[in-house]
Amino acid sequence: MAIAKGINKTLAYKIQSGLGVASSGSGGTALRRVTGMLDIAKATYSNNEIATHQQHTGDIHGIASTAGSVNGNLSPSTYKDLFASLLRKTFAATTAITGASITIAGTGPYTITRAAGSYLTDGIKIGDIIQLSAGSFNANNLLKNILVTGVTALVITGTPVVAASTLTAEGPIASSTVTVVGKKTLAPLTGHTNDYYTFEEWYSDISRSHLFPDVQVASADITIPATGIVTSNFALVGLGGTTEAGTQVLTSPTGTTTNVVSSVSGFALVGGTRYATITSAQIKIDGQTAAGEAAIGSNTIADTNRGHIKVTGQFAATFDSDTLGTPFINETTTSLVLVLADSRTDNANFVTFSMSAVKLFSKTQDDGEKQIVRTYSFVAQFNSAGGAALANDQTILTIQDSQA
Repeated sequence: MAIAKGINKTLAYKIQSGLGVASSGSGGTALRRVTGMLDIAKATYSNNEIATHQQHTGDIHGIASTAGSVNGNLSPSTYKDLFASLLRKTFAATTAITGASITIAGTGPYTITRAAGSYLTDGIKIGDIIQLSAGSFNANNLLKNILVTGVTALVITGTPVVAASTLTAEGPIASSTVTVVGKKTLAPLTGHTNDYYTFEEWYSDISRSHLFPDVQVASADITIPATGIVTSNFALVGLGGTTEAGTQVLTSPTGTTTNVVSSVSGFALVGGTRYATITSAQIKIDGQTAAGEAAIGSNTIADTNRGHIKVTGQFAATFDSDTLGTPFINETTTSLVLVLADSRTDNANFVTFSMSAVKLFSKTQDDGEKQIVRTYSFVAQFNSAGGAALANDQTILTIQDSQA
């Protein structure tokens, strides 16, 4: 008798056209994972009446719902749909700036100055990773990932993502192109998406399909260790519908082949300063999504309920000064950008998490015969000072994915 094995299971999803419209056929996505599972959970009600026989008379089933999780190693493109659904906006590219006259100056951080036009109007934001992708630049300046740490109409201030990398001062260079790499998503002001998914667990070794329609992404936890692979954990919630069958429903799903990102190939920027002392970080993106209200006569919920998007987390750093803790003492707003790359090369693929308005709510430190490490908890908030033609996005969180 065949027994189902995890190595042979395909976990796939396909975005639905709307609530109550289960997806099928081709066009789905096969998810890479460390673990991933969905289950039907049912409320139970216990009969606590007193009877003369003094014995329990039984329990009954109540409302059903879907609960699941996808635990994986973070890699560009792989979880872009889940992140986009969580932030309620589809990934979109920033239009490349073409035909610009560019001058590079400085010794790090560097300035990338244009002769005319406006970086702000063209949508460049602090936290973006850009490349100079066309023009007769020195080869050292072309196709190199540069993190934007400041921007005005005519001047980008930036630093190469690879710490040891440099830019070569030169210019003006005519007919230049400045490209924001890949695509970005963020929590928008209006036009929020409301995505429902059909998930399928296909057990090929025993020819069994478990289908879960009307599933939404509830939250994501990103864990960045001191050294090692960055992990992502997505919580899923659905309405309790399921189909068990002997044939695959989401046929021929395709997946990604990008490399995973790691701590040694990334860095953190706090308050616009790049810190080499930060040892780990965690982010929780919570869409506060749960099953909605029950109705008499139905054993499933009609819809989920979403709250406001909340972003919290913490980061730890070796204790070399009180600078990182100053925003906590003074209750001032700072910023946090986490760059996570798949290699230490100048044009590596990456995922970034950029929060332009963050408050610290604790700073604690350990002790012992070791380097002292401080841990700082934070809560991100909506940046009302951002927006179109301004230096920051008007949002709580922006995610940039080089392969989205």
